[in-house]
Amino acid sequence: MKISKRVSGISESITLKLNSLALSMESEGKKVWNLTAGQLPFRPAVEFTESLRNELVFLNSFQYSPVSGLKDLREKALTYFNESRSVDVNSTHDVIVSNGGKHSLSNIFATIIDPGDEVVVLAPYWLSYPEIINLYEGKPVIVGASIYDDFQPNIEDIRSVLNKKTKAIVINSPNNPSGVHYSEEWMKSFASLMLEFPDVIIISDEIYFELSYFDPKPTYFYQYDKSLLERTIIVDGVSKNMALTGLRIGFCIGPKDVVSAMSRLQGQTASGANSLTQKALVGFNFNLIPTYLDPIKSHLRENARVVQDKLRENQLSQCWYQTKSAFYFLIDFSNTPIIEEFRKDSEDMADYSSQICEKLLTETGVAIVPGEAFGAPNTARLSLVSTKELFSEAFDKIIKFVKLN
Repeated sequence: MKISKRVSGISESITLKLNSLALSMESEGKKVWNLTAGQLPFRPAVEFTESLRNELVFLNSFQYSPVSGLKDLREKALTYFNESRSVDVNSTHDVIVSNGGKHSLSNIFATIIDPGDEVVVLAPYWLSYPEIINLYEGKPVIVGASIYDDFQPNIEDIRSVLNKKTKAIVINSPNNPSGVHYSEEWMKSFASLMLEFPDVIIISDEIYFELSYFDPKPTYFYQYDKSLLERTIIVDGVSKNMALTGLRIGFCIGPKDVVSAMSRLQGQTASGANSLTQKALVGFNFNLIPTYLDPIKSHLRENARVVQDKLRENQLSQCWYQTKSAFYFLIDFSNTPIIEEFRKDSEDMADYSSQICEKLLTETGVAIVPGEAFGAPNTARLSLVSTKELFSEAFDKIIKFVKLN
């Protein structure tokens, strides 16, 4: 059967080969230390599970929900956004509930992109941004940053790619994959830059907002000039910060005309998000989220300190910029013995991350994600969610591998 050019053009996941290899190794009885996970291995808040259990007894919890989401949940999400970010968008913005943050992003790009529109994506980036933009016939324009920039793109580099074809710019802070949240100084400079380009839509992916475990806390460009909210679309949700990844609930908060258009689109493509989870969330107090996350943040912080201490002990501190948020960090191989080994054995390449990660998995059993997937050459993404013992054991193996011990 002939597949459309649009779908045929979607790249296969760069991690598929490694995931397949890891599964094959496990089926052969080999131990695999999997540091790729993008979800919390913790139970959801007791208060949420009780609310969910209560909803299970009502038959109307299994019926269709409104396309844009339950009114009570949308109002809760908007109130929570206003209070947590110290803004007030009640009169200008609305909320649409979707099947997770990825669905929210797909709705956004489908709604705003016309063929040929350019969308600036700041690297390191979440791997699906460019693919979704391409799907809707936009053109992703990548502005990179490395460990030497603290994984924060240079403002002048961003300015240099903005032009009349630029429809939007995507910013993700706290960031997946780097674990960095952009500094207050950077956000202020970004706000000033955006004021110079009043036609550019700003997409702010804030799905990891609550998952900051080192000070200072994240701030946002619109907090320094609230007029920018008039053309800002925010992605948020409960999947990451409440350990509900499988229940697929995301929020998109944006100007009312954009949200209305997204609702029309969602009504013809996916309908409303699942009603059971929405109703359970209506019965849950969002103000409990920070308390629920306290022990989880402590866990992530402990594993981040394991990284810091082990790299320092092995004279590899240059490989890491301290993660402050989210579940992840990037390890940079640029100035390590392992990459020199690859350069000797193969033709000169711009990025060896996939080869390094494959060799690491086959030789040590440790699975991590190549930075190639995130626009971060010669790096790899590691997840901090594993137990401290498992994580420490796996990281020791990575260090030995990197040092060719």
